[in-house]
Amino acid sequence: MKAAAFLAAVKGQLIVSCQALEDEPLHGAQIMAQMAVAAKTGGAAAIRANGPADIRAIKRAVDLPVIGLYKQGDSGVYITPTFAAAAEIAAAGADVIALDCTQRPRPDGLPLADLLARIHRDLKLPTFADVAALPEARFAAAAGAAMAAPTLSGYTDARPPLEGPDFELLAQMIDHLPIPVIAEGRVNTPEQARRALDLGAWAVVVGSAITRPRSITARFARALQ
Repeated sequence: MKAAAFLAAVKGQLIVSCQALEDEPLHGAQIMAQMAVAAKTGGAAAIRANGPADIRAIKRAVDLPVIGLYKQGDSGVYITPTFAAAAEIAAAGADVIALDCTQRPRPDGLPLADLLARIHRDLKLPTFADVAALPEARFAAAAGAAMAAPTLSGYTDARPPLEGPDFELLAQMIDHLPIPVIAEGRVNTPEQARRALDLGAWAVVVGSAITRPRSITARFARALQ
């Protein structure tokens, strides 16, 4: 899928992140595929999914575009950290490749600009830049990323962690980037999603608040303590 077609499909819409890691009760490709079906019937315009198995199952289950990523490891750059990871999710059917575009060292030592260029050249898919700060977003845009999101705000030393979305960084990115900015990261309520669109976000990604019942339960349990 070309970047323009994907962006047209999701403009002003909800993207649902259907992910469950190995330690989560809903882990499993078929479960995530059913989650994607539920998201589609609820009105999602696209799905964000992790790993080749989940992406294949989701592509069989729904006819929505899929933002693919591949989490590897548990610290540092672990969202699609290498070209090999990107190639695997492209082969699985991802329409867009999401990857960590922070300026932290990458596990294979390949400079980020070179990685983005190789994905565009060899896989011929648009890239979705997950960033933690405005300079990283600017760099990714200059290197050819088709869209960017403040997904990693609060997960590096660049900005402090927040309970909810980093609306300040989102607004900065919208004001300063020449590419569409998608709101992602701790969007927990419909009101926050609406605020993101009102700020000028191209679309909104919601994950844990929709597809992670363990996390949702824990939020309620903490509120009652």
